[in-house]
Amino acid sequence: MAVPKRKMSRSNTRHRRSAWKTTKVATVECANPACDAKVVPHRACAECGQYGPRGERRQVL
Repeated sequence: MAVPKRKMSRSNTRHRRSAWKTTKVATVECANPACDAKVVPHRACAECGQYGPRGERRQVL
């Protein structure tokens, strides 16, 4: 079996182990009724560019 040449620091070990605890990214439906795309929360929609439910005042281009 392979043996490490050097000691791995605590921060590197914990950083490596933290990758096992990742979860699936939550998505929500776009606030634009005409779009109906899935969007990551608190981000602008990639399809229509709308951010939030307030209409044209919140367009991001």
